Amino acid sequence: MRPPPRRSSGGTIAGVFGALTSLAVVAILGLTFLTGQGGSGAGAPISSGGGTSAREQAVNSDLYKSGALAPVNCRTPRIQPSVASMRQFMNVLSDCLDESWARQFGKAGIAFDEPDRVFWDEPGRSPCGTYPAPGASAFYCPANHTMYVGVRHVVQTSGGEPLSNYSVYARVIAHEYGHHVQERAGILLYGHRLMDRGDTGASNEASRRIELQAQCFAGAFLGTERVTLPMTQQQFNAMIRDVRGRGDERLPPDERDHGSGRNYAGWVVTGYEGRRLAVCNTWTAPASKVN
Repeated sequence: MRPPPRRSSGGTIAGVFGALTSLAVVAILGLTFLTGQGGSGAGAPISSGGGTSAREQAVNSDLYKSGALAPVNCRTPRIQPSVASMRQFMNVLSDCLDESWARQFGKAGIAFDEPDRVFWDEPGRSPCGTYPAPGASAFYCPANHTMYVGVRHVVQTSGGEPLSNYSVYARVIAHEYGHHVQERAGILLYGHRLMDRGDTGASNEASRRIELQAQCFAGAFLGTERVTLPMTQQQFNAMIRDVRGRGDERLPPDERDHGSGRNYAGWVVTGYEGRRLAVCNTWTAPASKVN
């Protein structure tokens, strides 16, 4: 069976959100989402499935016990309005992600291989399907351990966000890398087994836990590198505006596989502020945090 790709949710900022300032949204998220997210992510765990060992790798991964990511002093080039410039930005950032996560897996005592990258400008095919796909600019294919990102589509699906707000695009790369982290840690296998059980509601919940954890891993990396990237208040606000608008709460229930805008942004903030990977354990989070 061909493994499903993990696609970033597309879309632009919801109109209702446009009336709120970024700082107000962060404050709302802080009050309603971050409370209780510290420690080991205690809460009602997702129902078991897919085998004890696979479940253990997801719920009690040694990654969660490895502490905070160590800064690698990542410095990315300014993005210019060209394919070559965006591709260079993506490659430099991915190099930083390689170094950061390789160190973390070493601390956790888990074997790690870097993902391959395809930063595409023309349509193509992967073991997980063809690209581009409607509304999606990026995906991770576990069949060949490769991140796929469209250097033009990543701008188009961000509503034409100014290139100066590079944090929006950095989050996409860090999110797809987060899926590779899950795959290498054995977490993605457990999630996909849950998704294969045939129940749409349970499958979508498992998908949301996968996607929201990738959001948290992305936030943890960007928070760790906030000084040298640099992640200014403007960059942070732009990133939160973007992810808050990508929620799927306006979709029919049987299509809600990424999470509400509040949670899609909330898990980024959790990783960004907490940085310790224990806070990214979506598999023990209550349902209200992964809806």
